[in-house]
Amino acid sequence: MSNIVRGTMLLTGATFLSKFLGMIYVIPFNGLVGETGVTLFSLAYTPYSILISISTIGVPLAVSKFVSKYNALNDYETGMRMFKAGIMLMAVTGFLAFLALFFSAELLASFMITNETKGDIAVADVTMVIRMVSFALLIIPSMSIVRGFFQGHQSMGPTAVSQVIEQIVRIGFILISAFIVLKVVGGSTVTAVGFATFAAFIGAFASAIVLFLYWRKRKKNIQKQIQQQSFTYDISIKELFPELFRYAGPFILVGIAIPLYHLVDQFTMERALTAIGQKELFDTAYAAINFNGHKLVIIPVTIATGMSLAIIPALTKTFTQENYPLLYQQINQALQIVLVLVVPAVVGLSTLSDEAYGALFGGMDKLETTGTLLGWYAPVALFFALYTVSANILQGIEQQQFAVISLSAGVLIKVLFNIQLIHTFGPKGAIFGTALAAATAVILNLWRIKSAIDFSFRQTFKRFLLICIFSVFMVIVIVITKAIFATFLDYEASRSAAVVMLTTGVALGGAVYLWFSYESTLLERVLGDRVRFLDRLFRR
Repeated sequence: MSNIVRGTMLLTGATFLSKFLGMIYVIPFNGLVGETGVTLFSLAYTPYSILISISTIGVPLAVSKFVSKYNALNDYETGMRMFKAGIMLMAVTGFLAFLALFFSAELLASFMITNETKGDIAVADVTMVIRMVSFALLIIPSMSIVRGFFQGHQSMGPTAVSQVIEQIVRIGFILISAFIVLKVVGGSTVTAVGFATFAAFIGAFASAIVLFLYWRKRKKNIQKQIQQQSFTYDISIKELFPELFRYAGPFILVGIAIPLYHLVDQFTMERALTAIGQKELFDTAYAAINFNGHKLVIIPVTIATGMSLAIIPALTKTFTQENYPLLYQQINQALQIVLVLVVPAVVGLSTLSDEAYGALFGGMDKLETTGTLLGWYAPVALFFALYTVSANILQGIEQQQFAVISLSAGVLIKVLFNIQLIHTFGPKGAIFGTALAAATAVILNLWRIKSAIDFSFRQTFKRFLLICIFSVFMVIVIVITKAIFATFLDYEASRSAAVVMLTTGVALGGAVYLWFSYESTLLERVLGDRVRFLDRLFRR
């Protein structure tokens, strides 16, 4: 059991480190290529993210499950056959995904960008960066199968190490190539962003080398296990694949929900802003919402959902055993972990949106636009977190098919209302569209959980109200702090002053929220013994 816990912690830590690095590099990258470059980079990554999810369709997790299952039955050969078949399948789907993205790049770009009026980003620029990022699809799907195979052998190290190495190499290549193109060679921003998107391929290649070294090291031991087994289940690949896809299918939904919302923005936002005479805001607004802003808000979501999803395997087991009192308790805890961590994070980020954007990404002269957009976008992160957790709860209670309906409803609402909302509210309309879509998907998921197992949200709702009250206290402290600092610090014009204000606001606001939630025993009730370290901090 300790190996499983250690492995899960290792994997969670590696995922968080990768996400954190993915947020930090945006600061120097933004300084190098500017808002136009960041927007161009983001336009290429969204369709790529969707195709990565579709081309892998949760198969690595399914392979992990199959290998683990047959290893437990001492049938290592069947797991190996599935591994080899999975690699072939992923090589084919990866190649097809590469061809689809590479050759449809110009068509996609023409839908995203209109050249009716002169803008900073042209269709040819978007076409080029999409084609550059598409090469990563040749490696990543097959590589993810290898990770799944190792996880099936209860070995999380290869996945964790390769994941971090991939991110470090990718970020290193992004920053070094952009610096050389712009500062040494004197090239264009478009060329720099082209190399930056190609970094996905370089990072994937580095990760593949790490996994190959692990494979070469462990191959003998795996072959030895196969040779020593006394029997094998005579299951053909044709029989294994249908079950594999049935298990893997629902995983794609959680993975592509946010990229789908971003894709709708890519196809509608520039045209809608052009129609109302605000095309000049597109680069700034899109970068502020779907790249820089999203990188910020997704950090608390990653931490909260990581802790919350750790409960899901136990929840699945409890549901199978029909132990409903314990099942209700586990669902309550999974939802409350998200609320207790994400609500104060997004409320605080909204209150300090100008300071956060200015401190991390600069552009103090545009904070009236960028900071305001971040302030509106931050609360949407709560819906992202709740969707991820509620979709996984549905899977735990054998209702995963409903996630298709809820996501489809959310995307449909985004498609139907996005342009009209942008016409009415300008760039903020895109945020309102995403909020409306994500909230719809969450409400439908929660309704299904309630109706499927007669679940009551009363306890979660009461604690949510308490979290909101403590968050209000936190906001009051932050607002007072900002008012005091404004008398001697011009944090709306100076980046260094914004850093000071952000650091102070986060420290004081966070301390107030922690104190109230600790003293009221809210933290202990939701997070359990994990909060015992706070005894030393708040001990009377």
